[in-house]
Amino acid sequence: MIFYAWGEPVWVFLLIGSVTVNYVGGLLIDKFRDTKKATAVTACTLVFDIGLLVFFKYTGFLVENFNAISPVDLPVPHIEMPIGISFFTFQIISYILDCYWGKIKVQRSWYKLLMYISMFPQLVAGPIVRYAVIENEIDNRVITSADVSEGITRICMGLGKKVILANNLSTIVDTFFKTGELASLSVVGTWYTVIAYAMQVYFDFSGYSDIAIGLGRIFGFHFDENFRYPFVSKNITEFWQRWHISLGTFFRDYLLYVPIFGKRRKYLNLFLVWFCTGFWHGANWNYIIWGLYFGLFILIERTIGNKNMRKMPKAVAHIYNTIVVVVGFGIFYFTDLGKLGTFLGNLVGLNGNSFTDKISLQNMTANAWLFIVSVALCMPVIPALKKKLESKNLYLATSVGQTVLNVAVFALSSILLVNATNNPFIYWQF
Repeated sequence: MIFYAWGEPVWVFLLIGSVTVNYVGGLLIDKFRDTKKATAVTACTLVFDIGLLVFFKYTGFLVENFNAISPVDLPVPHIEMPIGISFFTFQIISYILDCYWGKIKVQRSWYKLLMYISMFPQLVAGPIVRYAVIENEIDNRVITSADVSEGITRICMGLGKKVILANNLSTIVDTFFKTGELASLSVVGTWYTVIAYAMQVYFDFSGYSDIAIGLGRIFGFHFDENFRYPFVSKNITEFWQRWHISLGTFFRDYLLYVPIFGKRRKYLNLFLVWFCTGFWHGANWNYIIWGLYFGLFILIERTIGNKNMRKMPKAVAHIYNTIVVVVGFGIFYFTDLGKLGTFLGNLVGLNGNSFTDKISLQNMTANAWLFIVSVALCMPVIPALKKKLESKNLYLATSVGQTVLNVAVFALSSILLVNATNNPFIYWQF
């Protein structure tokens, strides 16, 4: 709670209030189990939780769009968004629904429920940790030296992903997308920059997830993995089974099968899931477009069928997946729809932009090693190397090598952080 209050001295009371409401809601659901009263309590609790999220995150967006389609001109409120509200709201929703469905036991200790929601390793930017995952460990944790060792390794690797890779990739993105003249950027320069941005987001968010998982492990909590090398995927469905897994599974388990449109109208449910996936990321139209964009490709893949998708040559499948994903990251980046249109035109030279340009080629040359290393580490290179060494019973070499790598990455990250003034994680804003 001190950790959260350090950044949010006022909104910490909102967090406590949200936990208290849901704590009481869980007790009432258990008391009125299998009755209409339990359903009513669940509905009221969900309205409260979702209402808080909508108020703080989407009020300004909704008012702006209402003004755009109506003759009235309401003042647009600028409401400060509490840190981590998207993540802790989804966690508390998963707790309430799992209580209602009888998947977990109701937590009768307010303090322990508060600990679950305010757990600092993953509070401010995820991943979304379901109550069921750590239900037993809340009361029965066993911290081993192996857990501490693995936790330290994950923290070091996560820090390296963020500071060494993501931060340096961000300078490429800022040079061409943020401060540069987008309309005059060449086709090659546009593809180069958006690929750098895709890897920046991956290393930034998977790095944060590694740190969160590592910290949790040190304290005896075993969080689920949130990333499994998504860029090795052969289709968009597989990509979303490997990327931000905690968010994808949340929507799958709590929204996809809710019979809002009836059991036979699965495509509308799919539309709802991907609309919500996009809208969850931010109160801007580009996020909604981004969500529906991926939803469209998943719909196409479902229509084609898994068997037919597997017949596609692996090289072609990887190229298809990479192009769709990278373009998606461009949609994610540009909150200004005008610039988004320019970006999409740039990709295929529709804006009269050249195929290549001198500045982009110079930047590519200067950052060649960063780019090569980043691409390589998007693949499971290190796990494959460890597995090969262990298969030859070289456990000591594996252990020593991992220790040396941890120290080197931590030292280099610390040196790079000395002169850095601000290192926010990308998903902090969501």
